[in-house]
Amino acid sequence: MFAEYEEVKAGRSASFRRVGDFYKHHGTCSQTFRKYYNRYLRSGAAADLLPQRRGPKWRERRDPVGIEAEMVAFRLRGMNRYEIHAALREGRDAVPSPTTIYRVLRRYQLNRRTPALREEKRRIIKEKIGELGHVDLHQLSRDIFLAPPPSPAFIVSLVDSCSRLAWAEVVTSKKALPVMFRALKMINTLNHHYGVQFAEILSDNGAEFASRKTPEEHPFEAMLIELGIKHRYTRPYRPQTNGKVERFWRTLDDDLIDGATFDNIDHFANELFEYLVYYNNLRPHQAIAGKTPKDFANEITQANTKPDRSPN
Repeated sequence: MFAEYEEVKAGRSASFRRVGDFYKHHGTCSQTFRKYYNRYLRSGAAADLLPQRRGPKWRERRDPVGIEAEMVAFRLRGMNRYEIHAALREGRDAVPSPTTIYRVLRRYQLNRRTPALREEKRRIIKEKIGELGHVDLHQLSRDIFLAPPPSPAFIVSLVDSCSRLAWAEVVTSKKALPVMFRALKMINTLNHHYGVQFAEILSDNGAEFASRKTPEEHPFEAMLIELGIKHRYTRPYRPQTNGKVERFWRTLDDDLIDGATFDNIDHFANELFEYLVYYNNLRPHQAIAGKTPKDFANEITQANTKPDRSPN
């Protein structure tokens, strides 16, 4: 039929003057015939001319086998749907969306986090100091200075997800290079004074922190590569992903900045240093059962370094 059809199209057919006559004679229509004819032109394989499955591809749209069990397991560890989505992506090429994950959790009646789930998440996070650091940049209001700096001033801060140990530095530019030097100083400070060695650091996608296309040419990215620290990125427009450092900004504002006035940027930097010593060494932290970050970090370190006394 294809050869005959091509003869009709070329005007060389002795039987048909128009393709409409050809379709009518063979009991078909242009839509159906062209569908098979186009398959023939693409591959020339006879198998492509056989009827193919119609209707929705429901089997392909179903979640991969075993993935619901993984979702439930991650949920029982206290993860939310976005954290579950990120964890699944590390081991699978295709994963359900956060909305689908929420529907699955609701089906298992796990969509609401119970106090037990919250405590389990805290317990798991607390096991490893330096497993994840949260870094962010915060602009200071000029109104807090009697002699404001000539250009906007910022604070860059780094918080350990496990122990809540934190450090911050004043920076007078949000460009990548000065931010990188302050971040390196914070990493070294937390390592030298508290023994924190970061495996991963989470930041937003701002130009001062991120360059996914050419990370080796970006100061902050290159610094992390040189130190062997994995760089993780928050989801766009979701500051909750970097929630611990966002909460630290609120604490810093309540304890140090709100209602206070500083002579100049140097005065503020000195006060910030003294506050950070107080925050890490003396201030009880609600998220770690009222312990100070330093005491809690010491407890975790001692617990992880105890010799295994279990019988062989």
